[in-house]
Amino acid sequence: MINGAHVILYSRDAEADRAFIRDVLGLPDVDAGHGWLIFKLPPAELAAHPTEGQPRHEFYLMCDDIHATLDDLVRKGVHVDVPISEQSWGLLAAIRLPSGAELPIYQPRHPLAKDL
Repeated sequence: MINGAHVILYSRDAEADRAFIRDVLGLPDVDAGHGWLIFKLPPAELAAHPTEGQPRHEFYLMCDDIHATLDDLVRKGVHVDVPISEQSWGLLAAIRLPSGAELPIYQPRHPLAKDL
């Protein structure tokens, strides 16, 4: 039986991104050995979307109030990379990781599978 999911963010500066995830986003972690931190994620959802191009995977953070969440992150020095935009499924933005990677974050307007 499946009991969880493991997400990997490939990074050009994994050490800085790990520190950001731990210290700024505040996700609890375990050390898998030699500083390889694995972070506890909040409840998650999985969706399968059609594509005309190559299959790919995406990772988004979710929040209840995107304005308050981004305000809090900005106070912690986080750069909001993509301003909030209205989508049919929610409010979308993105933050910048120390490595330079973009991490999307959204406030959903759809029913939440994570609450099942």
